[in-house]
Amino acid sequence: MDFEQAMAEKAANLCKKDTVRILSLESSCDETAAAIIENGRKICANVIFSQIDLHALYGGVVPEIASRAHVEACDRVIDQALAEAGMTFDDIDALAVTYGPGLVGALLTGVNCMKGLSYALQKPLIPVNHIEGHVSANYLTHPDLKPPFVCLVVSGGHSHLVRVEDYGVYTLLGQTFDDAAGEAFDKAARVLGLPYPGGPRIDALAEEGNPHAFQLPHPHTEGRYDYSFSGLKTAFLNLAHKAEQKGEPLNKADMAATFRYAVVSSLVDKALLAAKETHAPALAMAGGVSANRLLRRMMQEACDRAGLPLYMPKLRLCTDNGAMIGSAAYYRLLRGEIAPLTLNAQPALRLV
Repeated sequence: MDFEQAMAEKAANLCKKDTVRILSLESSCDETAAAIIENGRKICANVIFSQIDLHALYGGVVPEIASRAHVEACDRVIDQALAEAGMTFDDIDALAVTYGPGLVGALLTGVNCMKGLSYALQKPLIPVNHIEGHVSANYLTHPDLKPPFVCLVVSGGHSHLVRVEDYGVYTLLGQTFDDAAGEAFDKAARVLGLPYPGGPRIDALAEEGNPHAFQLPHPHTEGRYDYSFSGLKTAFLNLAHKAEQKGEPLNKADMAATFRYAVVSSLVDKALLAAKETHAPALAMAGGVSANRLLRRMMQEACDRAGLPLYMPKLRLCTDNGAMIGSAAYYRLLRGEIAPLTLNAQPALRLV
């Protein structure tokens, strides 16, 4: 029996076990993270090494630096996760890794690390879509959450509205046709001269400002559930330039609050519309931008008015982490999806 056949047989046997523990690794961008997840719902360990300090000097993620940092950190975060859980490799049933989307060099580091570990330990490896991981972070925070539901996925590179039909089964309802919400926040932060990472900085500054101090356009799209933030970003940039040309002082807190409100109100309106018109029993959020304070407040208020249950990950699980990958991997394992040794990184991998 060759390796892949042996792993398929082991994976099939795992589906019959009452308790399955998965060691997962996430390295798609600028966090190296490892976690140990039990039955897709319980966090036994969750270790995150952030590279923010390494990239702050450059005002954004430098792919080459990110890849080198992942090489140095992968073994360390795996060892720390095992120590945190009080386990050894003998206690682990299967492995999981993010294989896309993301930075190709960063992804390759994680994929190659876990392929080697899979072969050495003779344990099945489950390939996980990074976006599905974000959706699955809700299962760790809310053990009662089960499909179907509509999920707003908002991060630095993604703004999607998906209907989660079942575990691992998705229908795309809407998406951004230009900038993602997180990308728009980062660019607005640069206009205001805020340091990297821009999203959290603009969120914090906006708490001190007036969200109605300036007029910004409300983005319109042909698709009822689609998003567009490019025009909003341009209007914000023009607003700042006009004030600068006139020599007028720029109230950065008011600017940040106005921009944040414009982005968040668009996200909330379309998400509620999609949930209502698709008769979704619940709405969830996922991705780094789901940590935005105004988004969490406005979405909760809107769902309360609509009588719609809202699920949001804990703040620590909004940004990239290994726990969400381990949760998604469990349900992929139950579907019999394991990776061959030829698994490769797919930087443009789609969820749907």
